Amino acid sequence: QVQVVESGGGLVQPGGSLRLSCAASGSIFSINAMGWYRQAPGKERELVAAINSGGSTNYADSVKGRFTISRDNAKNTVYLQMNSLKPEDTAVYYCNLRVRVTIATLPEAYWGQGTQVTVSS
Repeated sequence: QVQVVESGGGLVQPGGSLRLSCAASGSIFSINAMGWYRQAPGKERELVAAINSGGSTNYADSVKGRFTISRDNAKNTVYLQMNSLKPEDTAVYYCNLRVRVTIATLPEAYWGQGTQVTVSS
């Protein structure tokens, strides 16, 4: 079993910063790609940022230059540093991890429970 727990959301004023964390535990052989998604009310879930096992990253155009994704492989954790937050960043943020539980298995996707980020004055 793999458990994925997110933390770090909250209410912040426009221009402020938040740092999200997503930690995996349990039966883990390795974690390939790690990513953050978000879903605003009435909208589809969208990819915000992703990082692969080699450290290469990609970002949605709307967050480039403001958000930074990073990972700590020793802790099976992915982070999302969000700076210069805007009201349009308001959404529930979900992490997604591609986890291999054994050397013989293919990666499977695991989702965090979601954390609310609200940007408002």
